[in-house]
Amino acid sequence: MTSPPNSRPPAILRIPAAPRLISALRRRLGGPAGMLSAEGMLTVATYNVHKCIGTDKRFDPDRICRVIEELDADILALQEADRRFGRRDGLLDMAALERRTGLSMISLSVAPKGHGWHGNALLARGAKPLRIRRIVLPGGEPRGAVMVDLQLPAGVIRVVGAHLGLLGRHRAKQVDAILEAVAEAGQDDTPTLLMGDLNEWRHGARSSLRGLDPFFTLGRPGPATFPSRLPLLTLDRIFGHPRGIILGTAAHDTPLARIASDHLPLKARLDLGAVAATAPLPLAEAG
Repeated sequence: MTSPPNSRPPAILRIPAAPRLISALRRRLGGPAGMLSAEGMLTVATYNVHKCIGTDKRFDPDRICRVIEELDADILALQEADRRFGRRDGLLDMAALERRTGLSMISLSVAPKGHGWHGNALLARGAKPLRIRRIVLPGGEPRGAVMVDLQLPAGVIRVVGAHLGLLGRHRAKQVDAILEAVAEAGQDDTPTLLMGDLNEWRHGARSSLRGLDPFFTLGRPGPATFPSRLPLLTLDRIFGHPRGIILGTAAHDTPLARIASDHLPLKARLDLGAVAATAPLPLAEAG
């Protein structure tokens, strides 16, 4: 994928210009990051748009739309795409965004003018939703996830978009709720994505995501995406099933993305053709 002429190379692919301490923190918290493969059938991405409020404290939905144009994703999960209180109206001009990118919003909101479920929106290009489920996540604050089966020209893919809580014990319960919903959906051979702002940068025994381990092979986290001006933490994640479907992940680090939201988008390349050639194996996280 070609980046806009004025964009920087992804942060994970260039030599950091930050001081030695920052570089060490990135290695410790971010872990190794894979380069996007030139091969693959789809580009997917997840992006916490921070209610369209940038790092300069400005509310600018058009700026978010321009970052989405840069991503050129086929499937995009958004977090914080709706107003948090009141009528929960959506914050983006989805009709204009579709004209500019070809991405259509999947109808998820129960509010007349909303984009998603608890702020989780899903957009896709050339896809037909076959089944939609809104998942209420447990915890001390209102949180939700969405699960959608999409019919694409290349086949069916199941996408789970989520924004997990701020407390580790709540995230662990929310992981269990998502796994239960995936299990209830059945069809274990269906290619599946789990992506979103999971609010967890740790790995191993200390990670609140360790409950995924029986189904996901949890390696070190992928590229750092937060805070966008100086990415240190791997709060945003993309997981895929079966193993081999995700070829690599990258943080979308451009001048515009660094100011449009406090999170950088995270994107990945998918190879749906790998599904037909690979027997079902435990889920794997790219990165």
